[in-house]
Amino acid sequence: MSKKVLVIGGGPAGSTAASLLSKAGMSVKLLERETFPRYHIGESIASSCRTIIDLVGALEEVDSRGYTVKNGVLLRWGNEDWAIDWPKIFGPDVRSWQVDRDDFDHVLLNNAVKQGADVTQGVTVKRVLFDGDRAAGAEWLDPDTGELVSEEFDYVIDASGRAGVVSKHLKNRRPHEIFRNVAIWGYWEGGSLLPSSPTGGINVVSAKDGWYWVIPLRGDRYSVGFVCHQDRFLERRREHDDLEGMLAALVEESPTVRDLMANGVYQPGVRVEQDFSYVADSFHGPGYYLAGDAACFLDPLLSTGVHLALYSGMLAATSVLATVNEDVTEVEAGAFYESLYRNAYQRLFTLVSGVYQQQAGKAAYFGLADAMTPERATTEYKQVDGAVAFAELVAGLADIHDAVTGTHEDRAHQAHAEAGALPEDNSVRQLLTAAENARLMAAAGTPSAPVSEAPGKMDAHDLFDPATGLYLVTSPTLGIGRSRP
Repeated sequence: MSKKVLVIGGGPAGSTAASLLSKAGMSVKLLERETFPRYHIGESIASSCRTIIDLVGALEEVDSRGYTVKNGVLLRWGNEDWAIDWPKIFGPDVRSWQVDRDDFDHVLLNNAVKQGADVTQGVTVKRVLFDGDRAAGAEWLDPDTGELVSEEFDYVIDASGRAGVVSKHLKNRRPHEIFRNVAIWGYWEGGSLLPSSPTGGINVVSAKDGWYWVIPLRGDRYSVGFVCHQDRFLERRREHDDLEGMLAALVEESPTVRDLMANGVYQPGVRVEQDFSYVADSFHGPGYYLAGDAACFLDPLLSTGVHLALYSGMLAATSVLATVNEDVTEVEAGAFYESLYRNAYQRLFTLVSGVYQQQAGKAAYFGLADAMTPERATTEYKQVDGAVAFAELVAGLADIHDAVTGTHEDRAHQAHAEAGALPEDNSVRQLLTAAENARLMAAAGTPSAPVSEAPGKMDAHDLFDPATGLYLVTSPTLGIGRSRP
């Protein structure tokens, strides 16, 4: 039986949930506050996103946009370079893009329309209506008349980003003091990447009190930004008459970034954002799910934002469908969503904080050059194997060996091949492979999931909850399977 679902927000989380629910026959209304295309930061996309974009039916369109193909990342920490080349580590199918988010998000939102969602832009949702503890509808302002509209829904997926419509009502967000960061950035026409960078890869460069990003966008444009603690940002801001001067000085004081932008032409227009980290006490409740930034926001260091948005959008749609199709009870679906999304967030939180906490107790925010590498007289950079160095750098990535050797993936490929179900398309295959691995893990009663390499690629550990034995299934439709009563 079809159910009415309200999706608040048309960013990657909301458009993903709306697309998957609409494809499955749900009646979906999506309300977006802005009018797309609209500017947004978060241009470097994790390769795990490719599988979900394919699942929602937007891969061909995204591939046609001419975005820079991203094959990994080069991190310049102090006097060492860590080149994380995804195709070399995981195989040729693992790649993504460096995108213009205004265009990228618009493609995903248009795809939700193509899949059957009723999308209205320029709508401000005033509040979610509750019947007791259960989300039962919403109120919003009609963009044409300005009148207050009220409508009931069976489920609400809050993908409203940091606005957090439901969290504002519940007052259930908690800040992470460790990530009180500020980013300042701008754009250059022309530029370059470090010579050992993976093709199209983001460059991340450490500094004494922060770190830089250099992202190659289509059309030979470069996004260049600097991230530091709020206190340090305010100190630096007082040294300059305006933000333009501050950004120029920051680029000039990094020999690496200065050289990369030497042949580029700065395009006026500086942007600043406080990306303070937070997490909601609960990511779900009766009749509602919090997806993407509406549930949690981490940090830009590992480019995790769009990964978490698409992943949570997929899980929210799956949980609603599994409830409606009576795969599991609503309580079980909510617990499944809570467990998998929170585990993915916590895993990435551990990866990022593992770097930042190297500076625990110091006034400097990052200081990797001082804290993580010995002082050297030479300016030469030592080349370090990416997978090994990254595992050493970021505590908790203990399962990297399985990811590199494809131990779990081999089992799933064999299972799919025997069933004649392995599709030719590589992107969807990666998700189906991960889902099959999740089923195998559930059947084997795997007691706990080790840390996976997401945001590198879609991983079975992100689709299986060992506490309940529930796992995501993809065939014949999205849903939740169970390995035990």
